[in-house]
Formats: sequence, structure tokens, C-alpha cells
Amino acid sequence: MAAEHASGASPRAWVRVAAAIIAAVATLSASAAESFKVRLTPVPIEAATSAATKGRGSASASLDGATLTVNGSFSGLTGAATVAALHEGPVLGVRGPSLADFTVPQAASGSFSAQFKLTPAQLQSLHQGRLYLQIHSAAAPDGNLWGWLLQ
Repeated sequence: MAAEHASGASPRAWVRVAAAIIAAVATLSASAAESFKVRLTPVPIEAATSAATKGRGSASASLDGATLTVNGSFSGLTGAATVAALHEGPVLGVRGPSLADFTVPQAASGSFSAQFKLTPAQLQSLHQGRLYLQIHSAAAPDGNLWGWLLQ
């Protein structure tokens, strides 16, 4: 007869219970969405554009599989927002090309929500801190606010 643990369960039963717990934790970890924060601040400016490049904002993002969902708000622009996009820089803090546009209110302040389906390369860039949001305005058409998606 198999040896029994002091609790009355066999060692094999304990191994099965432990394996089930480990599998459950792994499943929960794999399905848990990753969270990111964004602080939207004025794009680096030159003296000639400083008067038009004003405002602030914030956003939160969650990654579920390859789907990135972003929710945020902005205020204090000197002109109405015009264009907003997800960008990829070569390194954190350096501007790069636009990956996808998203809609923002055509106003000096407002809220936004967007979803992006990321490629494997873009997922890697996200985890390396290379993706950022940028909002342009009528007063600052080359970019008004930007913020990096950071964990």
C-alpha cells in the first residue's frame, strides 16, 4: 500500500494538487493584462514655437495579448487638437514614425480612447519603452503633446 502523508493523502495526490495550482497560477499570469501609464507633456520645443506648445494630459493603457487599449485625456492646448497617433521611436525619448492614427476631440481639451493591434516587433518596442502617443494641434501642427507608454 502506498505511503500516506500525515494528512491522509498520498504523495501522488499532493503532486497532482501542486501541479494543478501551478497550472492555475500560470494561466492567470498569462491572461492578466499588462498596464502602462502615459504622461502627456509639451513636445520638445524651440523658442519660436514655445508660446503655441502648451498643455498636459495623461493616459493609461492595457495590453491583452497583442491588443493595446489606451484611454486618456488632455487639456490646456492653445489651439484645437487635430491629429493623434501612436509612434515608435528608435529609443526612449527620441521621436520616430507614426504607426497608427487615433481620434481625439477637435478641441483644446477632451478625452480619447483607442485600440491598436500590435505586431510582434511593435510588442517588443512597447516592452522596450519605445512607443509613445503624440497629439498635434492647430497651434502646434508639428506636435503639441507627447508621452511614452511606460510600465
